[in-house]
Amino acid sequence: MKRVVSVSLGTSRRDHRASIQILGEDVEVERVGMDGDLERARLAIQTLDGQVDAIGLGGIDRYLVADQTRYEIRDARRLAEAASRTPVVDGSGLKDTWERWIVEDWIANGVLLPTMSVLMVSALDRFGMAETFYRHGFSVLAGDLIFGSHINYPIESLAELIELGKKLLPEMVKLPFSQLYPTGDLQITAPDDRYYEYFLDADVIAGDFHFIRRHAPTRLEQKVIVTNTTTALDREEFMSRGVRQIITTTPVIAGRTFGTNVMEAALVAVTGILPEEEAWPDIVRKARRQLSREQK
Repeated sequence: MKRVVSVSLGTSRRDHRASIQILGEDVEVERVGMDGDLERARLAIQTLDGQVDAIGLGGIDRYLVADQTRYEIRDARRLAEAASRTPVVDGSGLKDTWERWIVEDWIANGVLLPTMSVLMVSALDRFGMAETFYRHGFSVLAGDLIFGSHINYPIESLAELIELGKKLLPEMVKLPFSQLYPTGDLQITAPDDRYYEYFLDADVIAGDFHFIRRHAPTRLEQKVIVTNTTTALDREEFMSRGVRQIITTTPVIAGRTFGTNVMEAALVAVTGILPEEEAWPDIVRKARRQLSREQK
């Protein structure tokens, strides 16, 4: 059996372990929270190096994307470089393939309609999803500046998102990651709902679950949530807020939806193929077909 560990900057209260089958092979996956401690996470990755088949970076992106350009977050690079033998992935290879395709599927099947307005709480860490919404004519508001930097400036077009990304990301990726994203217990503390009106104006709220949870208002009547990394309790909580539907980009396995870093690490562990390799999209397609059949 292959073994994958996701070392997460998130709270350890969300730790879990499960077995999944992917491309015909059993994989034990484990999520271990570091409660926002970067040095502890680096040491954990160093210890796991050579002991597991793949490592996921959880609670942190290694890359943010604007159009075809990737910008590497300095703190994430330092974590990834703690391993020299075991591959370390952050889920960006799935976000640019799997997530694009599944949103395309939802649009084609009428689950999501171009007449809906979309709030992408953070688009530069899920550029594939954001670009798909924009290109299908959805009214999209990207909240990267609002929720990432507390600058109350909504981004309303794909061109503006790309332009701002290319201007801001070279410097933003140098910042401590805790200034860009909730880590540790900030993922489960009381929400910061100062920008609640953007949630109320949207039909679809899409993107990273912890950003959504951190900033969403108490009531979300008839909203559709597009996200992942949710537990059964997370889904129960959001349905109690009046949410009409929660759809996740990764499948529900053992009661929860795994982060893209976990699924990506599992694929790398089973196939030995990395996201930057030419064969990667075909591997992702095969895995999606298999997991889709199992979910039916």
